[in-house]
Amino acid sequence: MQKLELRLPLYPKQLAVLNSEATEILFGGAAGPGKSHLLRVAAIVWCLAINGLQAYLFRRTRPDLWKNHMEGPNGFLSLLAPLVTAGHCKINLSDGRIELGKSRIHLCHCEHEKDVFKYQGAEIHVLLPDEVTHFSASQYAFLRSRVRMVGIDLPPQFAGKFPRIVAGTNPGNVGHNWVKAAFIDSAPPMAIHRMPREEGGMLRQFIPAFHVDNPALLRDDPTYVDRLHGLGSDALVSAMLAGDWNIVAGGAFDDLWSTPVHTLPPFAIPANWRIDRSFDWGSSHPYSVGWWAESNGEEATLADGRKRSFPSGTLFRIAELYGWNGKPNEGCRKVAVEVAREILKAESDMGIKERVKPGPADSSIFDTENGTSIADDMARVGVRWERADKGPGSRANGLERVRQYLKASLASPMEAPGMFFFDTCRHAIRTLPTLPRDERKTDDVNTEAEDHCYDDIRYRVLAGRKLRSAFGPLAAQRLAAVG
Repeated sequence: MQKLELRLPLYPKQLAVLNSEATEILFGGAAGPGKSHLLRVAAIVWCLAINGLQAYLFRRTRPDLWKNHMEGPNGFLSLLAPLVTAGHCKINLSDGRIELGKSRIHLCHCEHEKDVFKYQGAEIHVLLPDEVTHFSASQYAFLRSRVRMVGIDLPPQFAGKFPRIVAGTNPGNVGHNWVKAAFIDSAPPMAIHRMPREEGGMLRQFIPAFHVDNPALLRDDPTYVDRLHGLGSDALVSAMLAGDWNIVAGGAFDDLWSTPVHTLPPFAIPANWRIDRSFDWGSSHPYSVGWWAESNGEEATLADGRKRSFPSGTLFRIAELYGWNGKPNEGCRKVAVEVAREILKAESDMGIKERVKPGPADSSIFDTENGTSIADDMARVGVRWERADKGPGSRANGLERVRQYLKASLASPMEAPGMFFFDTCRHAIRTLPTLPRDERKTDDVNTEAEDHCYDDIRYRVLAGRKLRSAFGPLAAQRLAAVG
């Protein structure tokens, strides 16, 4: 078997993954460094070197799995052809299993959230999630909990390196925020650091790689970079070429969002501007409360002392309360009364308690169970809400309206009501620019992503019609242009 010529070429950045002392690695971040090829080669090399190894390679969907890892000159079928011909490898296409002696490569997919439970009894020695941002945080956490190793005789050169995880991905998609928090923001690139028990306890490392780290790509496809520049959006180009994790390629707002434009230091809200709040309920997932100031056209004094007027109806997210446990898209499981008391305290601390009007909230809080509702519980404490628009077409309409507001803010001078965020609203600023579209319903966001701030923003934007009366007939006329 050793005499066979098995072509498994790797480049220095790819070899850094195989030689790393880390046991939980993210590789890539940009387009073209050979992420998928690395995962295939790693699975083959380790299965040949470690008798009885069980490697599980995942893509979110089966078609992507097959297209990316079985077909083409660098797919498993081509890479393993010499071993198959020699009788040292069996490829079972029906159940996605590759046998290398007693070792196995399992080709898997988890299209739906519940699909992870198919692997509840698996003993995964090597977990290889390809395009890991396509997976939710809970899917990844569950699969990582299946990573264990018992009874495997490791060669000395692999001592302490197994079991292990190697993931590859670009920025973007449903898992963008949790992957960014886990691998990109947690430590500098290349640094190896031990994660706490609640984060899996493994040695984590981010190894960035770019198209220039893949000489074969530049040799065989010299116009590849030109096509990336042809994406037409600076944000998309930055994500694909530079692996910029502060935006998301193909997202719902990346073509409009500009941090220097849309974020402002806090300033004193003029006395005649309306202040209200919006609310997206969550327990196992985060809840999100946004406080809004709405311009009536009167001049405001900004934090730097400049005076500026904004079109009537311009919205400012002046504060927020985000109910999470510190992990992206995970809630803190507080009951409604606790949340209501936190809201009242926040309003008191901000000195706006007497100015805050009830705004739109997730209509589910008005659902009655055992004679009461979440809205009733909060009202008894003193926090009241209006029912948000969640009727037919509201999701598509909401996305379009939020986009209109963000776009209006980019104009100089502004001619229509826009939207701005105080720079203290870190969760809205963290999640809105990276929110992906639903691949099946492109006029909506992906609801598996961390969309809770967006939901409360959407409720507030769609509530504009109901709130016009608070400004009088002149302001209502000015607001007519935005629906």
